[in-house]
Amino acid sequence: MKKIISISLGSDKRDHRVETEFLGEKFIIERKGTNGDKKMAAQLFAELDGQYDAFGMGGIDLFIQVGNSSYQFRDAKKLIKNVKETPVVDGSGLKNTLERLTVEYIEDELDIRLDNKKVLITSAMDRFGMAETFYERNAKVICGDLIFGLGVPIRIKSLKILKLVASIIAPIVTKLPFELVYPTGDKQDKVNKQIGKYKKYYDEADIIAGDFHYIKAYLPAEIKDKIILTNTTTNSDLNNLKDKGAKSLITTTPNLNGRTFGTNVMEALLITLIDKNPLQITSNDFLKMLKKLDFEPNYIQFKSRKGDNNG
Repeated sequence: MKKIISISLGSDKRDHRVETEFLGEKFIIERKGTNGDKKMAAQLFAELDGQYDAFGMGGIDLFIQVGNSSYQFRDAKKLIKNVKETPVVDGSGLKNTLERLTVEYIEDELDIRLDNKKVLITSAMDRFGMAETFYERNAKVICGDLIFGLGVPIRIKSLKILKLVASIIAPIVTKLPFELVYPTGDKQDKVNKQIGKYKKYYDEADIIAGDFHYIKAYLPAEIKDKIILTNTTTNSDLNNLKDKGAKSLITTTPNLNGRTFGTNVMEALLITLIDKNPLQITSNDFLKMLKKLDFEPNYIQFKSRKGDNNG
């Protein structure tokens, strides 16, 4: 039996454990939140090293990849400095494959035309593959990195500008304490007091995409007819989206026993199945394994609320 654990800076309220099977191989998949405690996370990585087949790093990225440029987070590097045996992944390698496929799935399988659809990606620097595929499908994309990450009300409307902005701010941001640029611990469950400030960006969009914690933090009371494309969600998240009037939810990873795990967990799972040194695994290797596993995004269409015409 293979064992995978995601050690996350996120809230422990989202902890989960499932036993499942892929390609005849049994798995135990766990998540352990540390409520933003970086010291505790580093200690867990060190203590559990060698006891698991793969680590997922949750609630923080090891690095962000924008085009051909890569930027490493200093805090993430510190967390795993004492890991010697168990491979560690943060989902970045898989995002570039899985999230591209998910955007294609929306149009090719769900028959939702993307040309001229207004898409808000709350943070595109850590989801460059998703952003690029939306652009390729002729969607009207707004990258909200400056808006949601730095509070600067400037819409990024092209990949060229996104790359330019990344080249300027990413070398600085990745050196900052991670909690300053991303909600960790209890902050993941708190509603931002400045929701009204961001409401117009949600209202403009047909599709709201990106990391769910960013989406959730500023989500207005009404998101009628919006399609949500994201990663990890719980039953509570589903109810929240439904109550606010969302039309549908598409998650890039499948549902396992009532919830979807993050891409860091799915990448950890895949590297244990691919017979190759984890450091040598390519996007093409992920693509082949995803097809072998017959992975599909998780699609939920919410029923209409009384008085609404939502599909």
